[in-house]
Amino acid sequence: MSVNYLDDGELAPPSLLSLLIESLQCLPGVGPKSAQRMAFHLLQRNREGAKGLADALNRAIDEIGHCKNCRIFTEHESCSICLDASRVRTKICVVENPADVFTIEKSTDYKGLYFVLMGSLSPLDGIGPQELGLPILERRFSEEAVDEVILATNSTVEGEVTAHVLNEMAAKQGIKTTRLAQGVPVGGELEFVDQNTIAQAFASRKTY
Repeated sequence: MSVNYLDDGELAPPSLLSLLIESLQCLPGVGPKSAQRMAFHLLQRNREGAKGLADALNRAIDEIGHCKNCRIFTEHESCSICLDASRVRTKICVVENPADVFTIEKSTDYKGLYFVLMGSLSPLDGIGPQELGLPILERRFSEEAVDEVILATNSTVEGEVTAHVLNEMAAKQGIKTTRLAQGVPVGGELEFVDQNTIAQAFASRKTY
């Protein structure tokens, strides 16, 4: 990106196009060239789409928070899953990310509830029990009639450590824990595993 100067030698502010291209690079997997293509497409061919995207992003940033029970993204106090009276309320599936909930919903016939950690335990990165909302989950263990906790954290080192801590939490309350079984590769992330594999792993989950 070229650097421009004003007549008095002061550094000129970046152009709006440069700012747009740079901003698009905040998305995962989007480098300078991809960001440039996106910016040119929106400006050249789909300005109305760009306006809709900007409006949707602004509303989402301002209005979307976390469900008070499961921590999934929602603009309401409680999400639609937690409010669904037909869900089995004695089972809680614990996942690392909101995307994992959508993967399980599409891939399995699971009809219980969820809890979204928004990550995994990583002391070096400053992610501890508080950041993962474990006090909220512990409260649910004690206040709700939970008889099974399904540990669906990723098969990574951090995911396994997190699963171990969750298992100990549940054991203190006398709650059975199960872990996703065969099919999910070691080191793999749930979001990127195909639906058939997720369904098999869910159906074959084992006592942790």
